[in-house]
Amino acid sequence: MERVDEVARAVSERGELVLRRRGDGALELRVNGVFVMDDRETSSEELLASAALDAVLRPSRVLVGGLGLGYTVRALLADERVREVVVAEIEPDVVRWMRDGVVPSVLDDPRVRVQVGDVRDVVMGQPAGSLDGILLDVDNGPDFLVYNENSAIYQVGFLVECRRRLRASGVLTVWSSSASDTLAGAVRDTFGACAVRPVPVELQGRAETYYVYQGRLAEGAAGQGRS
Repeated sequence: MERVDEVARAVSERGELVLRRRGDGALELRVNGVFVMDDRETSSEELLASAALDAVLRPSRVLVGGLGLGYTVRALLADERVREVVVAEIEPDVVRWMRDGVVPSVLDDPRVRVQVGDVRDVVMGQPAGSLDGILLDVDNGPDFLVYNENSAIYQVGFLVECRRRLRASGVLTVWSSSASDTLAGAVRDTFGACAVRPVPVELQGRAETYYVYQGRLAEGAAGQGRS
């Protein structure tokens, strides 16, 4: 049996968070016993960032839903065009672990502004037409939720609110652990089209495929939304 060392543990109203070091050296985050991410396979988090950066000419201000182990934020900060990254993270202990150095931090970069709270509230707090990109990596996707209340994040009502906060040519990019016609349809209904990018990964010796879904705001449509 592989040795696993617990690094940190916390309990919130949403359940138990465990940070642990696997025998292969990888740092792994689990929520309510469900594997969420590790620092060994980070290609899909990095693609989430690059897909948004590649789609926008001037990605000055972006919002990331879900801090996790910081790999999406780190990829955004590597682009000098990015001037501000607003990070919404509902679990204060995830932020604390990073601030305390338990997890390698991306929070010391002056361009990062963390807001502890539900991503829906953080998005709703942004002015209309103020963001070049919104990147959502909050849960495993609509078909395999860690936290059931996150289902609203993948529905048209919230995606329309995201759309309203994008500048002209802004993009919404959403990570999912599995293919989802539900998510593709919601993005399509909100933006008129949905680009889907499969991401083959090797997860602890198993071949898996993650997915990135993207909707783009048409030029001149900033701050508008479908009803």
